[in-house]
Amino acid sequence: MPRNFSDTSTFESTRRRKNKKTEIFSPEDQARYEAMRSEEEYAPADDGPPTGDRWSIWDDSEPLQRGPKPWPEWVITDLGAVDYELGVLKTGKEADVFLIERAVPDTDRSTVLASKRYRTAEHTQFNRAGDYTAGRGAKRSRDARAMAKRTTFGLQQAAGRWAAAEFEALTRLYNAGVPVPYPVQILGTEVIMEFIGTGRTAAPRLAEIKPDEAELENLWEQAAEALRLMVELGFAHGDLSSYNTVVHEGRLIVLDLPQVVDIYANPLGMSFLNRDVENLGSWFTARGMDRVEVDDLLAELIALAARP
Repeated sequence: MPRNFSDTSTFESTRRRKNKKTEIFSPEDQARYEAMRSEEEYAPADDGPPTGDRWSIWDDSEPLQRGPKPWPEWVITDLGAVDYELGVLKTGKEADVFLIERAVPDTDRSTVLASKRYRTAEHTQFNRAGDYTAGRGAKRSRDARAMAKRTTFGLQQAAGRWAAAEFEALTRLYNAGVPVPYPVQILGTEVIMEFIGTGRTAAPRLAEIKPDEAELENLWEQAAEALRLMVELGFAHGDLSSYNTVVHEGRLIVLDLPQVVDIYANPLGMSFLNRDVENLGSWFTARGMDRVEVDDLLAELIALAARP
């Protein structure tokens, strides 16, 4: 490992003091100085792990940037763990989702995770962001002005806010029993969460499955309960559909939550809730479910939201 630059400073100051009288190091100092310079010159350029693509970033996150306790047994917290990049799972308007494996070298302990990485300047692809973020206030006026002007700094701040919004939503929803991936940690614009799938194969989206009548009814009941729990927390998903819900081992799980909407603070909150129900309900009615089920759920949710 290269020595700290402070060591170099010590040698240099020693040299300067000696130069006033002799203009040279003592033989011992000279030998130590040359050895240190040689060690720095041939030291590795980085401090990367001997295997994998990076050291685990678990310890880089603050306690509040980690998932809720108790941590599931599959969450790896070892400082010596490494992350392996396995490929891209999904690309989107505001972020890309990667598949990574977090493992402890020389052991059989490993887990596959989803890493969602928010873009900065490219985030401009999400053209209707303002509709979703209405009611969310930036903590610092400088950040708010920068985001409004879409400066480079503002775009970076926006990316960080999207990541933070998703991590916070995942944490609150997971704690409330809503079927969402467990949020492992957040660091900057990267959110690491539970990978929903088998092995390295992602669970199919709701849009991709062909349920029979009983399965269709069961999945609708799960979707309705997820929506109820979200409304009880004061949330609408904001972009719910058969494309951001997946089915794993018979369980419907809700994904993609950066745009989660506060149905009370956002002026369009109830409109988003209505759209969530209509968009998801249309998939079910297209496969034979009675339309009255959708109407009844929407009426129930509106009444639930109106409770004091």
